[in-house]
Formats: sequence, structure tokens, C-alpha cells
Amino acid sequence: MPIFHLLLCSVVIFFVLYAPQPMLAQFAEHFAITPAKAGLLMTVTMLPLAVAPIFYGLVLTRFCKLIVLRNTMIALALCCTVIGVTQQFELFLAMRFIEGLLLPAALTSMTGYIGQTWQGQCLRKNMTWYVGSTIAGGYLGRALAANFATWWGFESFYLFNAVLLLVLALMVKPTYNKAINQAPFTSPRAYLKPLKSAKLLRLYGAVFCMFYCFSALLNYLPFILSNEYQVKDPKLIAWIYSGYLVGALISMVTPLLSKLTHNNWQILTTLFAIYSLTLLAMQWSSLSFFVAMFTLFCACMFMIHASAAPLANELSTANASITNGAYVSFYYCGGALGTFVPGFIYQIYGLAIFLISLLFVCMFGGYLVLQNQRTGSETQCGV
Repeated sequence: MPIFHLLLCSVVIFFVLYAPQPMLAQFAEHFAITPAKAGLLMTVTMLPLAVAPIFYGLVLTRFCKLIVLRNTMIALALCCTVIGVTQQFELFLAMRFIEGLLLPAALTSMTGYIGQTWQGQCLRKNMTWYVGSTIAGGYLGRALAANFATWWGFESFYLFNAVLLLVLALMVKPTYNKAINQAPFTSPRAYLKPLKSAKLLRLYGAVFCMFYCFSALLNYLPFILSNEYQVKDPKLIAWIYSGYLVGALISMVTPLLSKLTHNNWQILTTLFAIYSLTLLAMQWSSLSFFVAMFTLFCACMFMIHASAAPLANELSTANASITNGAYVSFYYCGGALGTFVPGFIYQIYGLAIFLISLLFVCMFGGYLVLQNQRTGSETQCGV
């Protein structure tokens, strides 16, 4: 499968995950529900993403990854079609949960295919491009959904997305690998055992903290903009998410950071430090400054993600599907909690305490990476 086709699939799949986010305040008003309940549209999708990828990683050691990817995209297209023709919040929520069960199959298929097909610097380059495609998909999904909702209703975007998913899925041409299909059965414990490495678990923990903070801020950004800065227009909120896109462009240069220093843990520690400082700086009550810090916050998150994903593959001795399945699980476990728990903090204590709570989580993630940096030179390059 050409990497360009895989990247297009990634972009459209991430439309599914993030499309509701900029419209959460609008959904809360439309369905007469609280911000925390509106946030469930993201939470119910991310909860399966927190636990299912390891299971899918085990499954994908036995099945063709491209077949799983194609069938999953067709199923996602059906879910989008149902959302596009319904007006009931409960059915909308149910479809989001089903999408959450399907999405980890697609994500683990794509990352597992990259980890299995390419090695060395080519792996880093293609994994970075993959991370960039997820960022582009997240941004475009938010921006297009908000604009479609303004002009034609949110249902129109879901129908449009269903068509894109179906077309790209039918273009996937699986390649059958007999060596994989005929591999001897190995117990799940044997597959998971290599993940017990302390350095790898600390890296996964840091990724959890990273995405917890990111999901929290992006999920409640519409409410922050509306309540703190009186920005209520969904189109304007969608354009403020442009900081997301700037971060995507910056993350493309992440592989060049290894030319400045061969200590990848040092790179991650520095990025976490800047990530933390942006959360601290957002306390200043200025919309333009908040947007600038939000943009830097996004850039740091994407660069951490683009550094950590290939590093996990280089560091792990487990099967590529298992390594990436565990990575996705830790990543979205943080995301699921980040879309829900901080909502109560924001509702009860306000923006300042909300940001401080995220700061502590972010600092703990930086501490985990710093521990890896101090363990010795053998971990510096991820091997």
C-alpha cells in the first residue's frame, strides 16, 4: 500500500474522531445538556480507544492489517451515515461509542503496517508523516465540521465523510502474507511480555500525560472561548483551532531535532518543559496571547508525539502490532480521561484551577521522560 494512500486514509479516519469537538458548546445548547454531558460525545469514543488497541494488536498478529483497515473504514462509513440521518442525542452517542470500538482497529492497523513495513530512518520519516496526517485530519475534521454545520447543518458533514471513507476503503488492495497467516499460535502473555520494560512503560506513561492535557484543553476550548472571551461563533472557534494546523507543520521538522542532539530523551524533556510553560502562560487574560500560547502548546504536543511514536518502536522488542497497540491504548486512555474529568474541575473551579490541574499532569509526564534520560547512554537513541 503506498504511504500516500495510507496517509489519506488516516486523515479521513481522524475526521470521524474529532468532528464534534468545536461544536460541543453548540450541541450543549441544542440538546439542552451540560458541558460535561456534551463532552461525552468525545469521551465515549475515546474510552474504547483506551483499552481496545492492545486487543487489536493481538488480533493483527494473525490477520492482514490492510484487510482489517478496509473493513473498518466501511463500518465507520455506515456509522457516519446513521449520524447524518438522526436527530436524537442518545443515538448520536451510541454511534460515537461504536466508532470508538472501530477506530482503534484502524489506527493499530496503520501504525502496525508502518512498523512492520519500514525500518530505521525510513520508519522515523513515515511515522512522522503518519503523525502529521493525524494532526491534519484532526484539524480539518474540526474546521470542516464547524463550517458544514454553519452552512448546511452538522448532518451534511457526516454524510460527506461517509462517502470519503467508502471511496478510500474500496481503493485499499490487501497484500496477503502467508508467513503472517501461518505463524504459530503464541499466547497473549508471550506477546505482551516484552512491554514490561521500565523505559518503555515510562515512555507510555509520558504519552498518557501528554494527551490527557491536550484532550482536556481542546475539548473545553469552545467553552473557554465562549465563557472567558465571549467568542461564540462556531466558525471563529474553528479558525482558532488553526493553532492545531501550525503545530502540524512544525512537527514535520521533528526528525531534524535528532541532528541537534542524539539524546532523544533530552529532546522529549525539553519539549515537555515548554509544554508545561504554555499552560502556565495561559493564565494571562488576553485572547491574542491565549491563542499564541495555544498554538505553541499544540506544536509541543505534536512534536512530543512525533518523537515518542517512532522511539517506542525502536525501544520495544515486541511485535510491531503489540507495541503500537499499547502506545495507542496509553495515548487514548489519557485522552478519554482528559475529555471528561477536567470538565468537572472547569465547571466547579474555573479556568485558572483547570489549567493548574493540567500543569501538574504535564509536569509528571516530563518527570517520567527525565527519568529515562538519567538511566544511561544505552537509552539515548531509543535502543
